[in-house]
Amino acid sequence: MKIIDKIALVLIIIGAINWGLIGIFNFNLVGAIFGEMTVISRIIYALVGISGLWGIKLLFDD
Repeated sequence: MKIIDKIALVLIIIGAINWGLIGIFNFNLVGAIFGEMTVISRIIYALVGISGLWGIKLLFDD
């Protein structure tokens, strides 16, 4: 597994945990740590989204 694949996987896991917390407890971890829709939180959301797209590639790797 390449380093970019590992980074993408970690970001996908962070995004999944955040969505789980939102769904179960109505608690946004990224928003709590970095502020609601600040530049940093928006960058994190964008990176998680890009990682999700990269994760599609991981499905088809040998």
